[in-house]
Parts: sequence; C-alpha cells; structure tokens
Amino acid sequence: MDSAKRGRVEAWLQYGNDLGLGPYFTARTESVVSSPQVSALPPSTTMNMASAAKSSAKSVAAAAAGGAASPLGAKAAPSLPIVSASSSPTLFEAAERVPGETLDDIRADLGECTRCRLHKARTKIVFGVGNPKAELVFVGEGPGHDEDIQGEPFVGRAGKLLTQMIEAMSLRREDVYICNVVKCRPPENRLPDKDEIAVCSPFLLRQLAAIQPKVICCLGACSAQTLLATNQGISRFRGEWFDFRGSKLIATYHPAYLLRNPPAKSEVWKDLQKVMAVLGLQPKKR
Repeated sequence: MDSAKRGRVEAWLQYGNDLGLGPYFTARTESVVSSPQVSALPPSTTMNMASAAKSSAKSVAAAAAGGAASPLGAKAAPSLPIVSASSSPTLFEAAERVPGETLDDIRADLGECTRCRLHKARTKIVFGVGNPKAELVFVGEGPGHDEDIQGEPFVGRAGKLLTQMIEAMSLRREDVYICNVVKCRPPENRLPDKDEIAVCSPFLLRQLAAIQPKVICCLGACSAQTLLATNQGISRFRGEWFDFRGSKLIATYHPAYLLRNPPAKSEVWKDLQKVMAVLGLQPKKR
C-alpha cells in the first residue's frame, strides 16, 4: 500500500478510536452495541458511531483490495467492554476471504493487471494451474522465461523437476495447485521487490482462501517469507510446520536451487515426506 492510502486507512482507524469504538476493524459475531455503556449513549451518538464504523470498514476493505498484505494495528479504547474476538479475522483478512469466491472470480478480478511495474515487460500473466479443490498447493516466487511465454507456472527446467517431485509423492500435477507470489515475470528473473509483492500477494491469499488446501508447500524463501511475514532465511525454518489460516504450511528449497545444488535434494525429499504423512500418501513405487 502506498503512503497516501496507508495514511487514509490509519486516519480512519484513529477516528474510530477517538469515538471510543475500540478495535472496530475486527470482525465479530456479536455487536458491541449490546454493551450497557453503549446503550446508554444518546441515539444520535450511537447512530454516528455505527455510521463511522460502516464507512471505515468500507475504506479499510478497499485499501486491502488495493494491495495491503497485512492488518494495521491500532490501540484499543479501554473505556468500552469489547466482545472477545481473538479467533475472528480482521477486515484485511476478510477481504481475502470472500464467501463463495472461486479461482475464476479472482482471475477475472485480476484482469489484464497493470497494478505494478512488472506488467510492462511481461508476455502473459501466470495466474496458477491445477485442481481448484487441491489438498496440496505449491507456491513459488514468480514466473520465469518459459512461464512468461506459456502463461503457466513451473514449466521450465525447475518446473520439470517439480513435476518429478510431485510424481514421487504418488500425485500428478493435475492433483495439486501450483501458483506464485507474483503473477508477472520480474526482469531477468530477479526476486520480486517488496512493493511488487505488496500489490500482488493479496491475489495469492485469495487463491489460497478459495482453495482451502490442507497443506501449503512454499518453494523457496520468497514465498515462505511472504506468507509467514518474516525476513528470516529459509534455512531457519525449512521443514517446520506452521498454521496458516486453517492450512498447514511448510517451506522447502525451490527446485531452481536444487538444479544448482543437487545434494540438497535429500533435504527436500525429507520435507516432502512430512507432507505425504499429513496427506496420507505413500511414495511412488519404482
């Protein structure tokens, strides 16, 4: 999110706090209006508070759709009792969890995207491919040359290795879903910049929310750092399990890294065996 949008969102959040609404930007199953303190307020004040919350929610959701990848924090007002909502998503997350949204809906919303500079040199948008109800989703960093030409993720040398990895798990490419953090090829296959990730990653999050896989396997540091919101190197958490919005997430080395460092294949196979155990799969018999 650019600084102007962020400033507007933060201003709305602060306005809500000034009204005594507390963390109103968190979705709840109950209404704080039931609070005795709120009920005691004049009707006009209560209506203004509800109107402000509604307007603010629309602004925050719109900002999230424009590229916000994580929720903003705000200090809660201690004067009002707030319904516990520790398990509820923020509006930023809710904007990525549209009930009934399909991958086709998300692709249509993406359109012929020009939201960041990566569109200037691309040949094709590389959205994703595979089973829309897959239990396993592989997430890479971004398209390469072959992917940019064909419009499909992981079809080059690294893609062929990924296909072999999938088949070794007793699966086919069409059984899983494969996508990337960014949908357009970065120049010279460089890593995506932070602002490019910020603009494009909400579409990835919506893809994952639509599929609701049992396991997400991040291929390489970029995808893992994006979803886990960390700057740590992949060696610090590779092969460990994390909970991610109802899915189990694990990170392993990118197939392109394995092409340069074949000895690391044994480590990746250990990670894939952990995935297989969760999915109840047996290695493919040779």
